[in-house]
Amino acid sequence: MHPSADRPRERLSRLGPRALLDAELLELLIGAGSRGASAQQLAGHLLREAGQLAGLTGWERADFARIRGLGPAKAAELAASFELARRLREQVADPGERLDSPAKVWARLEPLTVGLAVEKCWVLSLNRRNRLLGLQEVSSGTATSSLLHPREVFRLALKHAAPAAIVAHNHPSGDPAPSHADRAVTRQLTEAGRILGVELLDHVIIGRPEADGAGKGWFSFGEAGLI
Repeated sequence: MHPSADRPRERLSRLGPRALLDAELLELLIGAGSRGASAQQLAGHLLREAGQLAGLTGWERADFARIRGLGPAKAAELAASFELARRLREQVADPGERLDSPAKVWARLEPLTVGLAVEKCWVLSLNRRNRLLGLQEVSSGTATSSLLHPREVFRLALKHAAPAAIVAHNHPSGDPAPSHADRAVTRQLTEAGRILGVELLDHVIIGRPEADGAGKGWFSFGEAGLI
């Protein structure tokens, strides 16, 4: 338990929301907690399960409801809060941006990869003119079929009624050369897209120019003729 002066609500009143840690902001959203777990404990549990705060933006109501101590009503409130955050992020990111080359995809995503020690995967849902309808993180880990699963990738594209999509992930080493797993998951996604009617335009690996033998900082499966 927090000492009274250090409770998140009191700290927010004195210092403003930017002074609070991620766990403290989550604690305020959770409220009173439950008989078996305090709001502080639940906030910590959520962050551990998601890996980091950004991971919660991909959670649905059912994901929150699986956390012991969060009832159906609180799970719905949390899902709504993070859905609002996700929509705001998409709007601020200019969802009308045209992404018609791997260089533009790299420029759009490279700032999100700075300092990352793990691989993260994103889906970029596009309209027929290659304009961005939505950008969402799919997973954090290694870009294998278990994390870049067609069900999750194309669920997001279909959510935006997108006729096309681009998948991207980063290589923390900075070298964007594709691995065998990268090649295998690209083939799987391409085939799944054909079946579902969502064209996979590209799979772009985000690296750094100084670690890339070609000096570009990215590898494009589409540019290499592998899609």
